[in-house]
Amino acid sequence: MFIKEIELNNFRIYKGINKINLLPEKDKNIVVVSGKNGFGKTTFLMSLVWCLYGRQMEKVDELYQKEIADKGGYGKYIGNSLNRLAKAEGENSFSVSVVFKDVKIPEITCKEIKITRSYDIVTSGNDKVEVLIDGFPNELIQDLTTDGKQDGEEIFIRDFILPIEIAKFFFFDAEKIVSLAEINSPEQRRLLSKAYTEVLGIKKYEDLKDHLESIQDEYRKKSAKPQERAELNHIIADIEDRIIDIDHIEVLTQQLNQEKIEKQSRSNEIQMKLIQEGNMITLEQLNELKNEENNLSERMISLQNDLRELFDLIPFGLAGELLAETSLQIENEKSSKEGQYRQEDIEGKIEKILDDLESEKLKYGSVIPNKVQSFYQENIKLLIKKYFFSDVLDASPTLEVLHDFSASEANEFNSVINNLRHSFKDTYRRINDEYLRNKSGIDSVRRKIRAAEKDAEDEYISSLRNEKEQLDKRVFLIDKDIYDFGEKTGGLKNEIKSLRQRQEELRKKIDDSRLYSEKDKKAQELIFKLKEFIKEFKITTKKKLEDNILQELKVLMHKKGFIKRVSVDINQTGDDVDINLFNLRKEKIDKGSLSMGERQMYASALLKALVEESEIEFPVFIDSPMQKFDKDHAENVIKEFYPKVSKQVVLFPLIHKELTATEFNLLKPKVSKAYIIQNISTEASNFVEVSPEQLINTYDNLYAD
Repeated sequence: MFIKEIELNNFRIYKGINKINLLPEKDKNIVVVSGKNGFGKTTFLMSLVWCLYGRQMEKVDELYQKEIADKGGYGKYIGNSLNRLAKAEGENSFSVSVVFKDVKIPEITCKEIKITRSYDIVTSGNDKVEVLIDGFPNELIQDLTTDGKQDGEEIFIRDFILPIEIAKFFFFDAEKIVSLAEINSPEQRRLLSKAYTEVLGIKKYEDLKDHLESIQDEYRKKSAKPQERAELNHIIADIEDRIIDIDHIEVLTQQLNQEKIEKQSRSNEIQMKLIQEGNMITLEQLNELKNEENNLSERMISLQNDLRELFDLIPFGLAGELLAETSLQIENEKSSKEGQYRQEDIEGKIEKILDDLESEKLKYGSVIPNKVQSFYQENIKLLIKKYFFSDVLDASPTLEVLHDFSASEANEFNSVINNLRHSFKDTYRRINDEYLRNKSGIDSVRRKIRAAEKDAEDEYISSLRNEKEQLDKRVFLIDKDIYDFGEKTGGLKNEIKSLRQRQEELRKKIDDSRLYSEKDKKAQELIFKLKEFIKEFKITTKKKLEDNILQELKVLMHKKGFIKRVSVDINQTGDDVDINLFNLRKEKIDKGSLSMGERQMYASALLKALVEESEIEFPVFIDSPMQKFDKDHAENVIKEFYPKVSKQVVLFPLIHKELTATEFNLLKPKVSKAYIIQNISTEASNFVEVSPEQLINTYDNLYAD
């Protein structure tokens, strides 16, 4: 699909109606939209994300999540998006429209789809979404609406335009995508794996399998014994109940998070008033203290997660003697097993030599006494072992095999021991010391903030403090409730896992004794094929993704041969994914040791590989496209990444800083359209279309100063 046109109406810096055509032309797939900082580049990208996802936009990028939190919630954040000049002139509403072309919707033929999201600051409690297919409303939207809610449009966008879980791969700030190279925590990997399963199309096949299995359960119930039927119904109902509970908890958690943002914002406002009343520090100094507190708090969370991971190893450290005995036992089992294999191999070779000697003896023509034969045979065996296989130890006949680890299991066990022996103590001490310093730093900052508050007992100050205290208590309770909900969700998911295991056992038990109808047999056959397909699909997709990432890295990075292998590790449940890079010596590369430019190269390679593997034809929008690249990397990206990452690519560069004249000349053959965002006044910007050949000159003339 392509985005034909975007229209912004009184949205932030864009006063009145501003339209921009983004359709590429033939083999020229790149559109450049440039302007100075503050003129509306980032606002333009944000408007597109808002139009598609509304209050869910915080799920697309942490930048939006932080901005919404800083503004005190979605309502305040988006309510401030009405152009200031339009507001002064009496306007109450703003909107963003996006027109899509060549969208493929099952069983619907259409040329264009127009999505419009609008907001009225006077009458709107929520934003309003309208979807027109070839200029008219469509009954498909009504069919998607659930429980009388006005959510059919939102579902349509997520199901037929672009799922929100993968939007981050199509709308991104190239300077900030380096965060993909820094994903380490289990929660970060879980969220990313959810996006991967969506991007790679795994989820739709698993959903189809689950649907077929639920259909087959109906066949099972007809042929099952009454007790088995009752148990199966009970298990299915229990699973559905827990899924409903998880969905309900997710809604409650979202509501609590929203309330927390609002309460925290109000608490911060009161704190600023107390600072002002105290007249002890400036607002700028307060903001610096608050930023320092936030940074320290974020680092505390990261350190706590690191410590939790180390805590998992402590029981192994306490059982050090037993662990050492187990390691020795595993090593002896390995040596014994290898010795046994080598002994068998040696015996086989000796037998072949003796067989050959027996053949030669037949040609000898004389009788060799048995004693002489036995003497030479026994000594030949001993001499072969002595001179050719002296390093092979005999397998211990008394060794009892207790563990029988595979090679990979033994390596994993040894890595735990090596960690405990060589790095655990230093790592734990370093993290713990930093944690204590961080905690001390937070306490110090908070004391400074409290000290800045006016020590007065007048009614106004007292009421402010009381309100702030109540707000802070509520925020504390909300955090506790969110934590409890998280624990409860984890418990429910474990219960679902156990129920599904019991469900699968019961299914097999019923299947072993029932008669199959033709439809039933067909369903069984499809499920079996689908399971095999999903298994093979995951393996194939994993391998292709590894190859694609490696190939992209080889093309983009100017350190040729720096990365030799890429490994994509996805656990069996699919809820955890990790991507590792290896050098020529087969050593894992710490992605944190990569330079910022190299991290951006890695993230770019990952994005391109995912987009290519997904086969999702959606435009890619990239802000700050050349921020961290040196000359060689910039040239590689211009030639190999931007022209190939999608059929439609929209770049938002700062001319001369993020895109030099030389770099633009390399890009120009692939540029179909170019726009400059012109700032008319401090409260209004618009789009000026220029020919790609004149972009740099026009930009320089407009901003000659």
